[in-house]
Amino acid sequence: MYEKLLKVVANLGSPKVLVVGDFMLDVYVYGDALRISPEAPVPVLKVCRTDYGCGGAGSVAADVAALHGTAYCLGVIGNDRNGEILMRLLGEAGVETGGLLVADDNRPTISKQRLIGLAQHRHRQQLMRMDQESSEPLSDAQYGKILESYEQLLAKADIVCLQDYNKGLLSEEICSQMIKLGRESGKSVLVDPCLTRDFSKYTGASCITPNRKEASAAVGFEITSADTAASAAERLAETLHIEAVVITLDCDGAYLKTGQVAEIVPTRPRSVYDVTGAGDTVLATLAVALAAGVDHKTAVQLANIAGGIEVEKFGAATVTIEEIINEIIADNRGKAGKVRALDDLLHELKWRRTQNQTIVFTNGCFDVVHRGHIEFLKFCKGQGDIVVVGLNSDGSVKSIKGPQRPINNQYDRAAVLAAMESVDYIVVFDEPEPLNLVRKVRPDVLVKGRDWAEKGVVGREFVESYGAKVVLAPLVEGKSSSSVIEKMKSLWKKF
Repeated sequence: MYEKLLKVVANLGSPKVLVVGDFMLDVYVYGDALRISPEAPVPVLKVCRTDYGCGGAGSVAADVAALHGTAYCLGVIGNDRNGEILMRLLGEAGVETGGLLVADDNRPTISKQRLIGLAQHRHRQQLMRMDQESSEPLSDAQYGKILESYEQLLAKADIVCLQDYNKGLLSEEICSQMIKLGRESGKSVLVDPCLTRDFSKYTGASCITPNRKEASAAVGFEITSADTAASAAERLAETLHIEAVVITLDCDGAYLKTGQVAEIVPTRPRSVYDVTGAGDTVLATLAVALAAGVDHKTAVQLANIAGGIEVEKFGAATVTIEEIINEIIADNRGKAGKVRALDDLLHELKWRRTQNQTIVFTNGCFDVVHRGHIEFLKFCKGQGDIVVVGLNSDGSVKSIKGPQRPINNQYDRAAVLAAMESVDYIVVFDEPEPLNLVRKVRPDVLVKGRDWAEKGVVGREFVESYGAKVVLAPLVEGKSSSSVIEKMKSLWKKF
C-alpha cells in the first residue's frame, strides 16, 4: 500500500476541476489579550495583524491548485472590498476566476471574521466569529447566467465539485440541473452537502461527502459506530442513487460505500488544532484523485491523509502534493523495509532531505560478505545520516566478474545487507557502472574504497559539480570476495 500511495500521488497530473458553490473570504484578526476591559468582564485585544484566506468553495479551489490541479470557479461574490480581496487571493493561488459573478450591491461577499486572542504573541485562541452574508436566492437572471457559465466551464473540466453551504446559490432546481448536465456530459459530480435533513437535491450525483453530523441529520439517526455508518451510507446510496458515499468520521477516518466497497477507511489519530477547512481539503483531494483515474478507496485514503494534515494547521490551509508524500513516507518509515525500487527510494530521500539529513552513497557486488565489507559500510555510516547501497544485479555482476559469479543471487545479497545496522537502503541496478544511479540519487557524500584512487571513482565529476564530496575509505588488508572464493576453491580441491 505504501508503494501504491506514493506512485498514485506522484502521478496525479493536473486534472481540471470545476468548483461550484458558496465562495467566502476568511478573515483572521489577531490581537494580544493584555487586560480585561473596565467596561465589562471581557478581554481587550490589541490588534497586531489581520490575515485573509479563501473560504468555502474558494478553499476547495485553492486546495485543488495546491494539488497541481486546475480549478475553475463558478459562484457569486459581492461588489465590495471583501470581494476584491477574495479575487486577488484566488488569483495568487493560481485559480481560474472568470466564472465568478459579481452580484448587486445588496448582496455582500460572504465573509467570516474571526477574532483570535493571543497570550504573549502566541497561544492562539478563537474568541468570536462574525459572519457577513446573504443567503437569499439569486434572481432568475442570475441563475440563468450561472447555468450558462456552468455549461461553458463544464466542457473544459474533467470533474465537478459542488460545495454547498446553503447560502442561496445551490438551490434545489440549480443543483439538480447541474448534476443532470454533468452526468450527461460524462463528468463525475462530487457534492459536499450542507447541514439539512433533506438531501434530495443531490440525487444522481456521483459521490457525496457528508461529515458525521450532516449524514446523521439526513438519515434521521446518530452515526456512532461502524454499523450505523454502514446503515447511513447504504440508505444515502439507495435513496439518492449515488455511486459512492463517503461519510467522514473525524478521528475514525471515513466510511466508503460503493458497488464494490463497504468499509471504514481508517486514518491516523491527530493532534487537532483547527477543523476549519478540513471538509474542503477532503473534497478537493477526492476530486483531483478521482479525475486522475484513481479508485475510490485509494482516493479516500489520500483524502484522509490530506485532511489530517489540514487539521493540524490553523485556519483553512492548503495541503500540497509534497506534504502528502512526506506524510506517507513518515507514516511508513521502517515498515517498507530497506530494499526499495528506485522511484520509491527517491521519494523517501526527498523527505529525508527535508529533515536536513546527509545522504551517503556507495555501490558494489557484495557477493560473499566478509569483515572488509563490514568495516567499509561502518565507515560509510560515519560520513552522514543515511547510507544508500547500490547493489549490482546478477546480470551486471556476471558482466564484471565473469559467468561463474555471483555466488549468491541478488535477493540473498540484498537480504544480508539489509540485516546490517549501518545500511539504510538498498537499490538494485543493472548497469556495470553506477553513474546513472548516482545521477538520480544525488548523494551528499560518495564513498568508494581507496583502491579506486588510481582507477577513478565513477560519478566523481558529477557529485563534485554540485558541491558534494567524494571520500575514499580505508580497506582491511587481504580481505576481498575474490580472495575468499579462491581460498574456498583451493580447500575444495583438497577434498
